[in-house]
Amino acid sequence: MSYPFPSRSFRSREPLHRRNGKIRAREVRVIDEQKQQLGVMTLNEALRLAQARNLDLIEIAATATPPVCRIVNYGKFLYEEAKREKESQARTSGNKLKELQISPAIDPHDLGVKVNHAIQFLCDDMKVRVKLRFRGRQKAHKEIGFELINRFVASLALYGRADSPPKMFGDRDLNVLISPLPRQQRAKNPRQAEAPARKPEPPKNGDNGSANGASENGGTA
Repeated sequence: MSYPFPSRSFRSREPLHRRNGKIRAREVRVIDEQKQQLGVMTLNEALRLAQARNLDLIEIAATATPPVCRIVNYGKFLYEEAKREKESQARTSGNKLKELQISPAIDPHDLGVKVNHAIQFLCDDMKVRVKLRFRGRQKAHKEIGFELINRFVASLALYGRADSPPKMFGDRDLNVLISPLPRQQRAKNPRQAEAPARKPEPPKNGDNGSANGASENGGTA
């Protein structure tokens, strides 16, 4: 009786970017370390050109016809790729959205908590949507909600700005979208504020005793 083998997931050993002798194409389109086009040439010609410059030949677009290769130092290439990935993640983070809900009758302490949450989201490069919902008789005094949400936006002026003035959605939801300021224009994250200076420790008893003893001795002399 045969038993089925458990399935395994194998990670491909194929490199993300082929380079030098690992490139399989016979003909490639080449760009140099300054990203200038050098044209289409045979793989051997491209390899000789890279070797003459003491650099690597890296395949950066394997699915193109012919494949595109770049002459560059491999370490520099990896650094550029990591930097590009980090910038892409930062942009993605900037596209994230957090939503906070408040009401016209919100307690001042609770409002302060919401403001602090919004500051942290903006410092993390996230957009913040503030939604104020009118209920019952509150709909008859919407100017109170507009005043409150404008104060909310003003309290975040050091960290973000509203994309547009607050707008009503339907007859009970007042919304405003706040985007973070560029990091160089943004106030410092409160969480990263410097810790208070450490107070000097009081002198030890032994030190006081010796000091008193010395003064007594001095008086005796």
